[in-house]
Amino acid sequence: MGYFLRKQPGFLFILIILHFGGRAARALSSDGEALLAFKKAITNSDGVFLSWHEQDADPCKWKGVKCDGHSKRVIYLILPYHKLVGPIPPEVGRLNQLQTLSLQGNSLYGSLPPELGNCTKLQQLHLQGNYISGYIPSEFGDLVELETLDLSSNTLKGSIPHSLDNLTKLASFNVSMNFLTGPIPSDGSLTNFNETSFIGNRDLCGRQINSVCKDALQSPSDGSQQPSKDDPNKRSSRVVISAVATVGALLLVALMCFWGCFLYKNFGKKDIHGFRVELCGGSSVVMFHGDLPYSTKDILKKLEIMDEENIIGAGGFGTVYKLAMDDGNVFALKRIVKTNEGRDKFFDRELEILGSVKHRNLVNLRGYCNSPSSKLLIYDYLPGGSLDEVLHEKTEQLEWEARINIILGAAKGLAYLHHDCSPRIIHRDIKSSNILLDGNFEARVSDFGLAKLLEDEESHITTIVAGTFGYLAPEYMQSGRATEKTDVYSFGVLVLEILSGKRPTDASFIEKGLNIVGWPSNA
Repeated sequence: MGYFLRKQPGFLFILIILHFGGRAARALSSDGEALLAFKKAITNSDGVFLSWHEQDADPCKWKGVKCDGHSKRVIYLILPYHKLVGPIPPEVGRLNQLQTLSLQGNSLYGSLPPELGNCTKLQQLHLQGNYISGYIPSEFGDLVELETLDLSSNTLKGSIPHSLDNLTKLASFNVSMNFLTGPIPSDGSLTNFNETSFIGNRDLCGRQINSVCKDALQSPSDGSQQPSKDDPNKRSSRVVISAVATVGALLLVALMCFWGCFLYKNFGKKDIHGFRVELCGGSSVVMFHGDLPYSTKDILKKLEIMDEENIIGAGGFGTVYKLAMDDGNVFALKRIVKTNEGRDKFFDRELEILGSVKHRNLVNLRGYCNSPSSKLLIYDYLPGGSLDEVLHEKTEQLEWEARINIILGAAKGLAYLHHDCSPRIIHRDIKSSNILLDGNFEARVSDFGLAKLLEDEESHITTIVAGTFGYLAPEYMQSGRATEKTDVYSFGVLVLEILSGKRPTDASFIEKGLNIVGWPSNA
């Protein structure tokens, strides 16, 4: 064969052409190239792109991708909850046969590319639960086949473009939990949706949410429009007003903290006197998985003789007592006053779920005593006290290694609640006083699940327990809707508190019109 090729060099040239021509014939399709641009923009994921190979002729076998059987054009791109981090690149707009784009529940950031308006065959667009910012492009009004548009739980700003009123096939629409402003378009399809589609956007107005728009405060009619440059004096006025509002809010927070401490010191210890009367009305003890090796009689006997000297703390969820048994074992007892007798079965079922949650960085719920007027939750007693006490009330300074270990332990406990529990648990009140320490300064997250237990539409208690000022995420304060992300924000505040040794409502922040989140960049 080698002799033949040397004698026939033209034949060798033909073989080379055929070889490279065959490779060219197998080049990736234009849709595949657009998807590779999307993959390149993503800086992190859970490995979902391992099947995306650029040497493939088409992307139809890639994970999360579905193509039309005849044309081989991409019609579905479905990659929700794959820990994608990065922006959505404009190349996605080249997938002009796309019918479904589902990227919800990731960590995508940056602006929405106007080029998505080229995907005029889109019927389903799910981008909720990311960190997408900027404006809603007016080009989305060109997606005339769209049936579902969900942009909720992002950080979008500006107004809702009037062009969205052209989406006559829209059956599901959600832009809640953003920072949108101005009037909601009311001349077309958006009139079909009620306030649940818009909740959590403080500065929106319109008849869909029963909020009258003030002409002087209306935003530009097109959400894709950038804010105009206005008079410097007006900008200065807005800065002053914003600063005054911030200082006022922080002063209010400080006043509430002071008032809470005053109430506890003066009235917090008085509810112990009701214990004996309360237990006489008939009580029972529930133990989880044999975690309490005592009889009901033994526990009730101890509860009846407790006095105010047993109080070791108080918080939004109730007063905490130290329960010492005859064999030397010590437990923490949290008293929660019942607010609705009709919810007893729900309460018991949820407590059983919380009692089954076990992790080395979570405080163990061993059981509870059910009395006519309250629930007495029995937890492990942590001798190291709360992180709040260690950081702010004790003279000894924590070593840096201990601080890092506490941060890691609290993070592991919170991650377990968010990702490994079934159903997942949102804490809602991550703060230093809810991080308890054992004798070796190992962190244990406490009070998880209690905010949900105390939700009651007929009671004011939800507004008391759902988070603590200084730790609350801005979107949570706007809407009252707690998510894993609002927990993570509170945890970030906690980390700053551990590293700086300052409370989130420290007086030095208030004097400067800041909070602990804005302090590092202005220090």
